[in-house]
Amino acid sequence: MRHRARTGIPLTLALALAATGCSAATTTEDRASAERASAAATIGSCGRQLSFDRPPERAVALDQASTETLLELGLQDRMAGTANLKTKIPARYRDAYAKIPVIAPKIATGEQLRAATPDFVVAGSTDLYTKDRAGTREELAAVQVPAFVSAVDCPQQNEPGKTPFELLFSDYEQLGKVFGSEQRAAALAREQRAVVAEAGAHAGRVSAGDGRQPTVVYLYSVFNGMPYVAGRTGLPSEMSRIVGAKNAFDDVAEDWPEVTWEEVAARDPDFIVIGDLGERGRPGDSAAEKRAAMAADPVVSRLEAVRENRIIEVPGIELDPSVRSVHALGLLAAAVKDLGYVR
Repeated sequence: MRHRARTGIPLTLALALAATGCSAATTTEDRASAERASAAATIGSCGRQLSFDRPPERAVALDQASTETLLELGLQDRMAGTANLKTKIPARYRDAYAKIPVIAPKIATGEQLRAATPDFVVAGSTDLYTKDRAGTREELAAVQVPAFVSAVDCPQQNEPGKTPFELLFSDYEQLGKVFGSEQRAAALAREQRAVVAEAGAHAGRVSAGDGRQPTVVYLYSVFNGMPYVAGRTGLPSEMSRIVGAKNAFDDVAEDWPEVTWEEVAARDPDFIVIGDLGERGRPGDSAAEKRAAMAADPVVSRLEAVRENRIIEVPGIELDPSVRSVHALGLLAAAVKDLGYVR
């Protein structure tokens, strides 16, 4: 990663200038919250310690999920950039989102990130921090830019036994500590914990009718005719557990493995969840294309779940960890009940 901004000013100097007053104005509420925060904050993030002398003023979010988390925490005036929009921004965030510079419509490069002169970078996964993307976390640390990664992306580096949703909620709390917005972050985590508890209220009574858990396949995308489904390490497996179902591909230790239609048919799921990514624009992303692909396959089309239309559509972005994931969890819990699996 090169350490110079487009203007020719060294990035370290550009960041120092940004931190001493070249930031967007913050709201009175956020400023007061920041002033109440301690002068310094240190948090852990995927195996790294990140230290701050003051709350960030020029944060950049490298993906939509991170952007929406910061917006939910009311931090839009502390943001110098966003990137990698996959779907429409929800109505409740649109006005705030419109004020944030889009440094890249898709995945940001190091040059695009440098041009935003960030003092903090936030991402949902480590794969956005590579030399050919935004730069490695080591490169960013070398120019004193802390790089945060969602705890959900590195469960092995967090407290053992924490569920993916608990790791997601810890993200809110860690970010709240960094920005001096602890109360808002704690309230968000508390509200979403309540949603998770409600979604699991009937889990002990869920059955496919023969004493077993109903099985589900999560179809995320169809690329070059091949299905990508949820494996054991993705959030959908945890969603399944919460509502009392079982992810049919729990034996595959990947988030979104590519499989074959024959493998989907062999699992013979009781129902299917389709992630609608139509606005991302790639072939096979929309719910309609996924339905068409299943209907066209000579084996999958004969599955009872397909013939009986036991298919649930959810926003695809909500199947990856984000502030919106509890919405998909609620849809899944409602579907399990509507399909008659709650006994």
